[in-house]
Amino acid sequence: MNAKILVVDDEESLCDILKFNLEKEGYSVDCAYSAVDALEMDLTQYQLFIVDIMMERLSGYDFVQRLRATSATEQLPIIFCSALNGEDDKVTGLNIGGDDYITKPFVIPEVLARVRAVLRRSKDFMPKAFREGNDLSTYLPDVTYRSIRIDQNEKECYIDEKAVPLTRTEFELMLFFLTHRNRIYSREEIISSVWSSDVFVSNRTIDTNITRLRKKLGEYGNNIITRLGFGYGFKESD
Repeated sequence: MNAKILVVDDEESLCDILKFNLEKEGYSVDCAYSAVDALEMDLTQYQLFIVDIMMERLSGYDFVQRLRATSATEQLPIIFCSALNGEDDKVTGLNIGGDDYITKPFVIPEVLARVRAVLRRSKDFMPKAFREGNDLSTYLPDVTYRSIRIDQNEKECYIDEKAVPLTRTEFELMLFFLTHRNRIYSREEIISSVWSSDVFVSNRTIDTNITRLRKKLGEYGNNIITRLGFGYGFKESD
């Protein structure tokens, strides 16, 4: 089942770029060049909305509040896509009902990864095993950073939607780093989070696994930083 997506943005050229790249991925995409125009459409036919914030007549915030106030659309996934990049803007967007927030200018691989992640969290687009008669609480959402996507259910790591061949330990390290960003962790903290308590792990084992992981991540390997005497961390790029 391919998702049908509505892009709501007053920048026609940006709409064209998103439409082209999303359709290459197999999605069906429509565009509305204002929130007012979007409200005149049958919004129940869509499985995802990508919404700008700063639009004339009706802002993206107001548009999303109307979606969330209507029973037919209150559960549909929404991604904000805006040039507003302050923390307060992001918090506001998520608090009023956004499922994710992308800042402009964006890179297409990140947009595609976030779209996939949000749709995977939507019941209609979960794997069949999770959709039909299973406990949805066992379904784990994807963890993403830019064009990195970690599928916690399939235990796979992807960059630009290409699988990265990680060992189990490397996968657990990557998952730890992506879910604990922008802080340095000691080797002891990493061991307690990644390795079983009944396994002896030397400092050399940690260093070797992190070195291998960096190499496999390509340019993202630089995001895993070392603080001599303290430990390791995953630092988001500016």
